[in-house]
Amino acid sequence: MVSVAQFFEYNHNIMYGSRILFICVVLTGLSCGSKDAAQGQARLEQQFQDSLTNATLVGKFTSKSNDRLAEDRYDISKVTRMPGGIWLIHTRVRYGSHDVTVPIPVKVVWAGDTPMITLTDLTIPGLGTFTARVLFYRDQYAGTWSSAKGHGGQMFGRVERGKP
Repeated sequence: MVSVAQFFEYNHNIMYGSRILFICVVLTGLSCGSKDAAQGQARLEQQFQDSLTNATLVGKFTSKSNDRLAEDRYDISKVTRMPGGIWLIHTRVRYGSHDVTVPIPVKVVWAGDTPMITLTDLTIPGLGTFTARVLFYRDQYAGTWSSAKGHGGQMFGRVERGKP
């Protein structure tokens, strides 16, 4: 016959063991999930890098100063992920009378599978100081921009691969 004390000790050990097993299963699942998530993020980052390397952004932009659409063009030769979440986009920028080639450091943030480049008050030699938020999806881009001189507006267009 089992005493009451032995019964409770037995049940306590089973419950304790069950909790340990449950915690191990949950932690294993979480670690697998984070590994899958990390692999998925790495895949998205590689796709982003591949989609912009040797590509041209061909589009239009608006300006607060007038209502007309103006053309702009960004020839991207290379995109490199740097430490600290910074990406270096080697770009030839052409708009108006400007035509300069510069490496532009940007931060990339993700909305699910959609990358958005961000730069805030970044001085680009030969062009000025700018802030921008531009998202990319498939072969299109769209975003906003502003300059330290008070200009700004929207920008949008398509990504043409293999152009520069």
